[in-house]
Amino acid sequence: MNTPAADGHNPLRRLTLADLRSKQGIKWRRYPEDVLPLWIADMDAVPPTAVVDAVNEALGRGDTGYPPFDPAFAHAWDHFASLRWGWRVDPDRTLVVPSVLTGITETLKVITAPGDAVVVNSPGYGPHLSIIRGLGRRPVEVPLGPGHRIDLDALRAAFSDGAGGGRPGALLLCSPHNPTGTVHTAAELTAVAELAGEFGVRVLTNEIHAPLVPAGARHVPYLSVPGSDDAVSVFSASKGWHLSGFRGGLLAWGADSGPDMRRIPMDMLHELSGIGVIAQTAALNHGIGWLDHLLVGLDENRRLLAELLADRLPEIRHRQPEGTYLAWLDCRELNLGDDPAAAFLERSRVALTPGPEFGRGGEGHVRLNFATSPEILTDAVHRMAKVRDTPSL
Repeated sequence: MNTPAADGHNPLRRLTLADLRSKQGIKWRRYPEDVLPLWIADMDAVPPTAVVDAVNEALGRGDTGYPPFDPAFAHAWDHFASLRWGWRVDPDRTLVVPSVLTGITETLKVITAPGDAVVVNSPGYGPHLSIIRGLGRRPVEVPLGPGHRIDLDALRAAFSDGAGGGRPGALLLCSPHNPTGTVHTAAELTAVAELAGEFGVRVLTNEIHAPLVPAGARHVPYLSVPGSDDAVSVFSASKGWHLSGFRGGLLAWGADSGPDMRRIPMDMLHELSGIGVIAQTAALNHGIGWLDHLLVGLDENRRLLAELLADRLPEIRHRQPEGTYLAWLDCRELNLGDDPAAAFLERSRVALTPGPEFGRGGEGHVRLNFATSPEILTDAVHRMAKVRDTPSL
């Protein structure tokens, strides 16, 4: 594998296709070698040097046991959030959790009851729906409005009767939104908080993609808007710094949510990854320069993808995402059925995430991960264009 270059370069240009094929992770191992994988939300990058050094040093001193119960991770998030978003994290109102999804699961257990409705925007991150159903709660899908923005009227209707089942217990919000890449504005989030307060709905936000918002847009932490004192948010450095294999997340809550959060069982903490917390803390404290170079590379790929689709697949309707490295592609004019990803895999040898996995509104769509090299992205779209000409096998 190539030796990582200095952190002053685009991280997405460092690894060759041969390097990527040698990886052991699921992204590059799930499909045969003739398939280009642009599906799961993993980047084709090497993490910052500071993270590599921190992990190597921890391994060298045998620091591989259970992590300490200290506020270092929360202070790292406070450092990053204050620089990036002008918002402070109070370590006394946080809890380190094994992952974002674990934090969501444990929070829903204490702020809702079995049978409660939980509102989500659709199309939306599929595991949210699985968690809600698995907990014996009832998901209420509220479609996004024009431009993939939050539809406040539809949200009000859902808050008022929970799709016929009474007022919901919670809203599970993805911010920035997965799969559309929408970055919610301060005005939108404030309006959501006002509605939630009016109807007594608790808000829980998944902000795992928050670091991946480039210049020209701004992530607004939900806990920074008025009316969020009874809300809860979950953060992680895993997506922003390509650390999905290093588990860890931070649960943060408003001033009025402390009694609920203290009901979360502490035995969950035995599932924490000590190395994961070390890696993520190093990224937040020392990997901001790396992140800035990454965001420039992602912005280049965002524009490149739009140009390639306009040239090679003009039938696909595509709105450039404001944040994340995920593109939501409307393929219905290609007449590939409800699951175009199956056709792109079979005929074009490109792996994408099927739209139906994201709930209502996902039919005829795919999600494409453009956190790769421009060369791989270009090859992938050229292959995808062959879907019109290649018969089904």
